[in-house]
Amino acid sequence: MRGSMKLQGIVAILAAIGLFAAAGCNSTSKNISLTEAATGPAKVLKVATVRAVAREVSSSVQVTGSFLAEESSDVAPPAAGRVTETPVDAGAFVKQGQLLAKLEDRDAQLRLQAALASEQQAEASLRQAESRIGLVQGGKFDANNVPEVLSAKASYDSAVAQAKNAEADAQRYAALIKTGDVSQSAYDKARTQADTAKEQTNSSRQLYEAALNSARQNFQGVINAQASLAGARAQTAIARKAVEDTIINAPFTGYISSRPVAVGQYVALTSKIATLVRVTPLKLELQVQESNAPQLKLNADVEASVPGYPGRTFHGSVTAINPTVDANSRTVAVEAKFANQDLALKPGMFATARILLNGSSMGIFLPRSSVLTDSSTNSSQVFFIRDGKARVAVVQLGAADGDMIQILSGISADFVVANNHLQDLFDGEPVDADGPTPPAAGTGE
Repeated sequence: MRGSMKLQGIVAILAAIGLFAAAGCNSTSKNISLTEAATGPAKVLKVATVRAVAREVSSSVQVTGSFLAEESSDVAPPAAGRVTETPVDAGAFVKQGQLLAKLEDRDAQLRLQAALASEQQAEASLRQAESRIGLVQGGKFDANNVPEVLSAKASYDSAVAQAKNAEADAQRYAALIKTGDVSQSAYDKARTQADTAKEQTNSSRQLYEAALNSARQNFQGVINAQASLAGARAQTAIARKAVEDTIINAPFTGYISSRPVAVGQYVALTSKIATLVRVTPLKLELQVQESNAPQLKLNADVEASVPGYPGRTFHGSVTAINPTVDANSRTVAVEAKFANQDLALKPGMFATARILLNGSSMGIFLPRSSVLTDSSTNSSQVFFIRDGKARVAVVQLGAADGDMIQILSGISADFVVANNHLQDLFDGEPVDADGPTPPAAGTGE
């Protein structure tokens, strides 16, 4: 009897537990029903879609590189000295020959004045030496045209003529004395006059030769004076250059990227006054895989994009191709130039470039609006629709063509991708696609 009562008690407890559990389930169901009734069923995001299309595009090779200045110069002073002027600042545009800095020039000016005085003195000495021999400034020297030489030459010519006449008289008297027409004394006198005239001729000749030698010696003095004047002029040129060296001008037209000196600072020959860069045009250095090297050509078109100007394409051309392949990277160095007239591109900018090659190939294109780009990571992605869900695909972008942009990798032709609400989508999210029919399940990504 007592055992039967214990069994009935256990059954009662289990029944109570079952009733409590059932009541709990009914309460939970009732709460869920109330929630659904209040909020309604979850909504599926409706998105517009577009289909990736294939187009024929020019063959190209895509590479990356950095922009460099066409020319870059750390301008150094041609002389040491103390800076007195710095009329330009970093970022300033300067033309070739424009003043960048000026050094103290007092000592250089004094040396120039002394050199000019020495030059004037040397020039006066030269004119004096020229006047001694009757040489006209800039004229050609001829010893026979020297006044002293001309006078000695005239005396010598006169003596020669007199000696000839006297010798002729003596010979005539010698013939007459044989016939008895003249006396011996007359002949002796004529003979004496002829001999005297001959001696005078020898004396005049010696004087003429001495005048010639003297003229030549005086001309050597002119040569020495000319050499002294040339030396003085060289010293003047050196002194003038020392003055010019205190003025530091821009070697070419460009922009000042830095100007590290200040007024009052002493600079040496190794100091940097300013850094000048030429950015029009700008060059882009690229490394192309050796497999594409045979297709590279000079003057080939190059399209480049930089993170700072998303959606903008810059156009340049290949100007240099390295004839050797780098043994470590197996790449060929290529240089392209960009006009950069609007100065949008800056030296040091990283660029993604496309070098156009001969021939064409098929490319995949999507509207720009269907591509989501993260500027912080410089990565792009699209959401393609499959089995009613959005699936993410990381893509590599190519060149833009109007509102369309080429997709180099990540999806294939005929993929249907979302064209709006890209910021609201995530991988695997159910969507209501409005647009082209999505590809069947199982197609490649």
